[in-house]
Amino acid sequence: MGIQKRLVGSYLIVILITVTILEIFLLVSVKYYYYHNIERILMNQAELSASFFHQYFADEDLQAQSERLLNGFAQNSAAQVQIISSSGQLLQDSTSHLVGKSMIKYQDVQEALSGNIGIWRGNDPITHEDILAVSYSLRAKDITVGAVRFVTSLTETVETINHIFVVFISVGLFVVAIVTVLGIFLSRTITNSITELKLAADKMAEGDFSVTAKKQYQDELGSLADTLNTMAAKIRLNEQLKNDFITSVSHELRTPLTSIKGWVVTLISNREDSGAMLQDGLEIIETETDRLTEMVDELLDFSKLDNERIVLTSTSLHISEFIQHIGKQMAPRAARQSISFEVHADDTLPIIQADENRLKQVLINLLDNSLKFTDPNGSIQLYANSVQGYVMISVEDTGSGIAEGDMAHVLQKFYKGNNHAAGSGLGLSISEQIIKLHGGQLLIESQEGLGTKVEIFLPK
Repeated sequence: MGIQKRLVGSYLIVILITVTILEIFLLVSVKYYYYHNIERILMNQAELSASFFHQYFADEDLQAQSERLLNGFAQNSAAQVQIISSSGQLLQDSTSHLVGKSMIKYQDVQEALSGNIGIWRGNDPITHEDILAVSYSLRAKDITVGAVRFVTSLTETVETINHIFVVFISVGLFVVAIVTVLGIFLSRTITNSITELKLAADKMAEGDFSVTAKKQYQDELGSLADTLNTMAAKIRLNEQLKNDFITSVSHELRTPLTSIKGWVVTLISNREDSGAMLQDGLEIIETETDRLTEMVDELLDFSKLDNERIVLTSTSLHISEFIQHIGKQMAPRAARQSISFEVHADDTLPIIQADENRLKQVLINLLDNSLKFTDPNGSIQLYANSVQGYVMISVEDTGSGIAEGDMAHVLQKFYKGNNHAAGSGLGLSISEQIIKLHGGQLLIESQEGLGTKVEIFLPK
């Protein structure tokens, strides 16, 4: 069963239950109101008649005065009036066709002759219509000498109640019809949105991420459409980054391979020359091989990180000694490039638990980036100090910096920015993941043309 049918069915069930309960309440209330009102009127008339008898005819013989009493009682009432003796015999009747008949079989008459108020509703044996009868005892000197009985037909009342019932039921059915139509309309506003989202999701599942899910309303479905569109945009970006990465890596791999192949061919063609050319060729082959090895290592690290297969080998690491060692390793390259390179490490830094090789990989990558993008006569600073429960290591340079448009993406895998630097575009992404595995955080601040500052926070 579809969502629309379930929604409409749910609306219909709820409104049917609600309308049914309301209809029953209203019908019972109307019926009670009409019957109770008639009953109250007859009781008032009967009580008034009994009071009149007690005040003016208590010393008179009931049978002798029954006609006068009937005329007096019936004068102010539209109901049928009956005067009944203490034995249950009908003495007088305003309709004149039941005089002399025993009325003792009626429950209201029995109650009245017993000194109580009698009320009875039933079917008239002659007219066969519903009637309501109220009987009230007639007392003289605290003795029940008879009863007065007021009888009224309920035919018109029943017809009125039935008419009201019909109106209420018609209104109820009209409400149900209106709610059903509204339910169908409202359900379509939901199901149409879901259908649009499903079509967009199906196209995305087939690989078409250019599709855009339509946002019709500012609700949960609208938020879902935004999520799908954001997801598709990120996938498109990742696809573009992947394609750029493949193109870049293909180019980066081809360059050293071409150089190596060229020098191998050159050396083979000049086997007899074993002097300077051989030395230069072997050095270039070694350098290019190192480049290939570094790129392959980055790809392997990325694969392991992406599949969560990198396991840290944590040991006790003295940060100050570690930083000084990194500084000594990178200082010759900085000197060759005429870049000022300074290391500042507090000797009081604590010993932390960390994977030395992985941290070394991160710092060398950061320093390598700084050396790539810092011009001669520039400067690079390597700091290490303690801040609020963390050891902070920072690399700060005066290089070309990072463009504002690239800042949000520099930590994404495959992203290389607008500088088109050599490499796979994985270095910063891998570095960030390694720091996260240590429970730390890597932050980057940069201004284009002014330099870059990378901060690493490692828990003590």
